[in-house]
Amino acid sequence: MFTIVRDLARQNMEFLCGLLLFAVIVGLIVVSYFSPYGATDIYLLPPDMPPDGEYWLGTTSRGQDVFWQLTTALRNTLFFGIGVAFISRIISLVVGLVAGYAGGAVDRVLMAINDSVMVIPQFPLLILFYFVLKDSMTWTALIVIMASLGWSYDARLIRSVAISLKTRSFTTQSVYSGMSMRKILVEEHLPYVLPIVFATTMNNMIWSIGMEITLSVLGFTDIETPTMGMMIYWANAHSALISGIWWWVAAPVAVIVVLFLALFLLSMSMNEYNDPRSRLNRMGS
Repeated sequence: MFTIVRDLARQNMEFLCGLLLFAVIVGLIVVSYFSPYGATDIYLLPPDMPPDGEYWLGTTSRGQDVFWQLTTALRNTLFFGIGVAFISRIISLVVGLVAGYAGGAVDRVLMAINDSVMVIPQFPLLILFYFVLKDSMTWTALIVIMASLGWSYDARLIRSVAISLKTRSFTTQSVYSGMSMRKILVEEHLPYVLPIVFATTMNNMIWSIGMEITLSVLGFTDIETPTMGMMIYWANAHSALISGIWWWVAAPVAVIVVLFLALFLLSMSMNEYNDPRSRLNRMGS
């Protein structure tokens, strides 16, 4: 994986730009651990102060420093996206690799489940879960629910690769040598799908973070936990734009754009890397 990242950074400008933008995001997250304020503390500072030398991004109507609140919210939002992507990647890998290798009845059953999940309307279902589990809807529960809905498309992609790997000579040799299916999938097939997993991870993070922001702005999550969507929720609740407190909205929106752009560039460059013809054209062959 390090070799792939190194080659992409040298040959693909989009990947390098995405990597630099993501490094900025990571830098802000690291800074959040040095915040002088608690994550949920309010009315500690003069409200509605515009950006200046003391308050770099101004303060909110709730007496919070926008910069420090932004770093904490960004950390929570990114960790949420990583959590959803990690769990859903495990599900998509297991389903895709097993279905592609086993074939037959196993493949049909797994793909029937996969297709059923694929056609579920996700946003209305998430809102339904919120109202049903309102008193016990934690961020961990939301991560598990969203991960359970966000693996089906990628499982089909991994399955298609696994079907082609099943016919390769090294797979036949592994079977004849007595390797179990688990060993074949983990040691022989998994390395071939890791670049695809990386690319789909970026796409899944964009989807999950976008859903979190949408749900938070609408108030369908824990409104006391600072996230990027929750910053916009509170700004809207206090009519920030109407009151002229533009920095309260502009700061999270700008960082969200940078985060999405970084993930999109990383995903796009990895998709190009997975296509041999595009990779050869970029290398000038």
